[in-house]
Order: sequence, then structure tokens, then C-alpha cells
Amino acid sequence: MPTIKKQTEQAGTDWTRVKREAAQDAPVPFMPESDPYDPNDADAVAAYWAGATIKRGRGRPAAAVKRPTLNMRIDAEVLEAFKATGPGWQTRINAVLRDAVTHGRA
Repeated sequence: MPTIKKQTEQAGTDWTRVKREAAQDAPVPFMPESDPYDPNDADAVAAYWAGATIKRGRGRPAAAVKRPTLNMRIDAEVLEAFKATGPGWQTRINAVLRDAVTHGRA
């Protein structure tokens, strides 16, 4: 039977403290030398976020033409042969099918 460790230290956000400080309605500390805007000034906050841009994270860029998703049944040996070729096996299957269509074998 696995043993369960008892948590001795608080992990994560202290929501009790957050709620207590929010109820006090104290101004948020602001350093004009380093902070981009005054978080206590609603107009400054709105102006800052109105000019904000969203940066995309890592990953594949969006394709110009979205390809449809396809579910199909193929022989297990065929699938394993393509998967054995490593990453990009789905792209290679697409290339084989495209070649078949191009040369009138479909």
C-alpha cells in the first residue's frame, strides 16, 4: 500500500491572503522608473492593454490551407511500415496518396 506524504509547507497561492488584501482595497505598489503603467489608474491600465499584442508561442505556424481530418482503416503492416520511418510518417502517407492521384492510380 503506498504511503501518503503529509504536506508540511503550503504550496501554491495563499487565497486567504489574496482575499484579505483585496478587501482592504490598498493601492498596488507602483515604480514609475521600471513599471510600464500605473496599475492604480484605470485609464492607464486600459490604454496599456489596448496597445498590447499577442505573441504566439512555440509550435508549428498556422497553415495557409487547413487540411481536413481523416479517419480510415488500413492494414496494420502498412501503418507500422510508415511509422517505422520516424517522425513525419503522416506527411509521407499524404505524399504517396497525392502521387497516386496525380498519376491516375486512385
